[in-house]
Amino acid sequence: MSTQPKLLIDEIAIDGLIGSMAEAVRVRLAERAIQNPVMIGIHTGGVWVAERLHSLLRIGEPMGTLDISFYRDDFTRIGINPQVRPSDIPFAIDDRHIILVDDVLQTGRTVRAALNEIFDYGRPASVLLATLVERAGRELPIEPDATGLHPSLGLHEHITLIGPRPLALVVSPSKRGARAQSSGGRTEEDTA
Repeated sequence: MSTQPKLLIDEIAIDGLIGSMAEAVRVRLAERAIQNPVMIGIHTGGVWVAERLHSLLRIGEPMGTLDISFYRDDFTRIGINPQVRPSDIPFAIDDRHIILVDDVLQTGRTVRAALNEIFDYGRPASVLLATLVERAGRELPIEPDATGLHPSLGLHEHITLIGPRPLALVVSPSKRGARAQSSGGRTEEDTA
């Protein structure tokens, strides 16, 4: 089995997936009668997806970003990510409707960590979750409201968003405890 990542989807296809996600988010917002939502992307890949989604949805306020490194439930086992970035929430959280964006949803632990951090900033009215990729392996009862892709991957395969320019989804064989080293991408083992 090759250890080299294999291109699954290129930037043009990713832009199409993000366009579909934008439409699904619009539908969810309309169903819930939500106006003037704000958007937060989870570092790193979630921010890349959120930037494009933010532009498509024409959200008026600046986008927020979260680095959940200190909120991970495996922090004591793996240590801190060497690329910790500050979170930046340029708006009040209280009573706001938030669109939370991540690149890959598998276990649900990254989203749980992001929600914990968001609630440290305040109490939102609601949180809508948009993920570029949703794959099997959920460990927590977290489901996205909008998803771009549901790939069929083997148990020993990882999917990683690399970027930011160009964006691409690659699949590689897993190695327990492996960390994404290139292009700032994140594998499922890097999720909280």
